[in-house]
Amino acid sequence: MTPFSYFDAFASRYEHYKDGRWCYEDGCIYRGLVLLHKATGEARWRDHLLRLTEPQIAADGALQGFDPEEFNIDNILAGRCLFHLADETGDPRYMAAADRLADQLAAHPRTQAGNYWHKKRYPEQVWLDGIYMGLPFQVEYAQRRDRPELIDDAMAQLERALALTAGPAGLYVHGYDAVRAQTWADPETGRSAAVWARAVGWLAMALVDLAELVPERAPLPRTKALLDAVVAQQAPSGLWPQVLDAPALDGNYEESSASAMFAYALLSAARLGLTPEAVAGRRAWEAMVSTRLEETSGITRLTRICHVAGLGGFEGVYRDGSPGYYTRERIVADDAKGVGPLMMAGAEVVRAGLAAETA
Repeated sequence: MTPFSYFDAFASRYEHYKDGRWCYEDGCIYRGLVLLHKATGEARWRDHLLRLTEPQIAADGALQGFDPEEFNIDNILAGRCLFHLADETGDPRYMAAADRLADQLAAHPRTQAGNYWHKKRYPEQVWLDGIYMGLPFQVEYAQRRDRPELIDDAMAQLERALALTAGPAGLYVHGYDAVRAQTWADPETGRSAAVWARAVGWLAMALVDLAELVPERAPLPRTKALLDAVVAQQAPSGLWPQVLDAPALDGNYEESSASAMFAYALLSAARLGLTPEAVAGRRAWEAMVSTRLEETSGITRLTRICHVAGLGGFEGVYRDGSPGYYTRERIVADDAKGVGPLMMAGAEVVRAGLAAETA
């Protein structure tokens, strides 16, 4: 089975991640489908996207299960598909839905410095995940609605977030607590302790997407520096470890979702001219396809994905943000947080003319 046949089969059997509620996990798949449709022009990717989003978006733009007063930055990500759907269909409900997400951002609580809280339940915290979840949507929405002040705000937030989360070896730590209330936060810097690969993956994808959306405003030298630092941590296998800067850590393993994110970011950066060639991204893509797509009982699945990881309290457990913590979270197959980014990487492979087979 080719990776593109796998994507098609996965989308055909995909069930909404949270019982149909608007969420970022579905958004990862939607983003992958958008990019595959743009790269290939094949109707099947658009058709999957339309079928999956149809029950979630009402005629007036209301989003199924969406509560803006949760102030969950994650819920913004899925909104990126709305712009493509609006272009493809001309249906006004898609931009009406985007307006609802923008309304959440307009009221979203911020740190004193001006950055969005990660969630209402994670007050005063900035996580790398949230940069990808919120800021590219805000920039694209601003372009559609002619709101340049929203681009100014997004880029200022990005610059602050990069400064606040700067970590070792040119990489970035997972989170920052502006008030140092969390035990995972360093009492002096407010930073968490570990460099979690998927968190850096979210950041890398945000940076290359912003470089494409607003090249004249994006922090291109910092983007290139981060990608260089990521390449320096690439294992001989072509993949990356769960705790990015500690490959020898007991229990560390090469994790699929982050590796897919880095494959996408590096391939996209090569297309945009941010890196001189696509060798590292191509190696990652080939490693993912050859070693992580595994057939079990007649079904091909993407394996070795960290199910979830975070900071602070969650489902009765306190996540302390230590390097060892990230090695203990559950490992699953076919999770949207891995499959979506691999779809995105596949779209870049097509755009680069590197795909011999897309059936």
